[in-house]
Amino acid sequence: MDTESTYSEYSHYSSHSRKAQRQGSRDRHKSPRSKDGSRSEKSVTIQAPPTDPLLGNDSRAEEGQDDNWGETTTAITGTSEHSVSQEDLAGLSKDLEDSVGLDCKRYLVFTVAAILGLLVFLTPIAFILLPQILWRSELEPCGTACEGLFISVAFKLLILLIGTWALFFRQPKADLPRVFVFRILTLVLIFLLMFSYWLFYGVRILESKDLNYHGIVQFSVSLVDALLFVHYLAIIVLELRQLQPMFTVKVVRSTDGESRYYSLGHLSIQRAALVILENYYRDFAVYNPMLLTASKARAAKHMAGLKVYSVDAALVAKLKMYLADGPDTNAAGQSRAMIAAAAHRRDSSHNELYYEEADYERRVRKRRARLVVAVEEAFTHVKRMQAEEQQKAPGEVMDAREAAQAIFPSMARVLQKYLRTTRQQPYHTMESILQHLAFCIAHNMTPKAFLERYLTPGPTLQYDKDRWFSKHWTLISEEAVTRGLRDGVVFVLKCLDFSLVINVKKIPFIKLSEEFLDPKFHKFAFRLQSETSV
Repeated sequence: MDTESTYSEYSHYSSHSRKAQRQGSRDRHKSPRSKDGSRSEKSVTIQAPPTDPLLGNDSRAEEGQDDNWGETTTAITGTSEHSVSQEDLAGLSKDLEDSVGLDCKRYLVFTVAAILGLLVFLTPIAFILLPQILWRSELEPCGTACEGLFISVAFKLLILLIGTWALFFRQPKADLPRVFVFRILTLVLIFLLMFSYWLFYGVRILESKDLNYHGIVQFSVSLVDALLFVHYLAIIVLELRQLQPMFTVKVVRSTDGESRYYSLGHLSIQRAALVILENYYRDFAVYNPMLLTASKARAAKHMAGLKVYSVDAALVAKLKMYLADGPDTNAAGQSRAMIAAAAHRRDSSHNELYYEEADYERRVRKRRARLVVAVEEAFTHVKRMQAEEQQKAPGEVMDAREAAQAIFPSMARVLQKYLRTTRQQPYHTMESILQHLAFCIAHNMTPKAFLERYLTPGPTLQYDKDRWFSKHWTLISEEAVTRGLRDGVVFVLKCLDFSLVINVKKIPFIKLSEEFLDPKFHKFAFRLQSETSV
């Protein structure tokens, strides 16, 4: 029996729900634009390398997702519902200009660094070869000590080359909005060092045609030594300085309030944002907007029960006359009844929330128990199939993929109901579940290891990249993003559907004191009375 056809019999989804889901996805992906362009804070962008299309930027990826895993796809033709205004075109042109500016800045810095690095490695060699080329016949002979310096220069340049490759030539993890200040300062220091050595070499050696070749080689060795010290300084500034924790940051997700604490060292705001995003994909549970629909529906139901009255001038005049003449018994009774009904409706809202959450937890436990039993039975069937296949010929043995396809229909319906109840179905396709099931079978994993991914929402890295909902981030900060962290700084990392609010606190200065305890104070005598039975 084919797996997809079997699962399609279990799946049923109304057309109204599909339209509502598509409409919700369109509403979610529309980014509101403010008419007032002035803002007090500064907004810059952090963007990962554009390898895969975003879920939020590519509407076809979300429309292609089938929540029923086996339902036939329907193509609807007609008038397009998407419209583009002049404001959207202006925003698009601005985004293109910003992306072009970032690319140009990144390639410019890389080009300058590559040219300067090439100049660094060729300069000591040029210092040694130029006298041999220009006035070789007039040079003094190079002795044994001078020839030994050639080996020193060669090995030092090799060490410098390996260290430079390990420190600078690494694949970038993100596109930062501003340049790294300490890296630029390192490049400027190297440029000044090279300029000074070339200036001295041109004035004191090339113009005067110095005949002391041993001194020229020693001058080249001193340049290589200086470059090695600059490399050590770069390691301290770029890598070691940020290792000591100095600040504690609290990261709060704006939609559901999930928070984490991290310790950071001396970093700029943009590099601290990059570290926080790397930890976010690992530590935070994946963002699921469908979990927020229940609270929104409850709030909408509560607002629907409220009545809004428009008080005009005539009603105010009648109210003043009523207060002047004195209260009527019937009118006062009706008012008290209306106030009591409103208070009862307000007090019963928490009861509705309590029973709604209790019913949801009961349904989740019920679906979970059914899922655990179904998966255990399926894995028991796999064990029995493996025992039977050991007696078959090698050509007839079923692989892990075929075994997963064979047992998947027995758990498909229960798994889909559980994922729908817990609102995790958009994050798990039938193909991903089959791959995970085949992986568990191939590595002889237990049913609990297979269910671990579905019983508890995992971090963002556990899911496919088109389910992350967040790869393009905007850094909003009142301070310059190249400035270092300090106590009280607050900045926001905003993506398509939610934002991360970061509050920075400095680790307090801790003062420890020592107190000496005399060992004699710990001695005591235990005396027993003779009358006791001990």
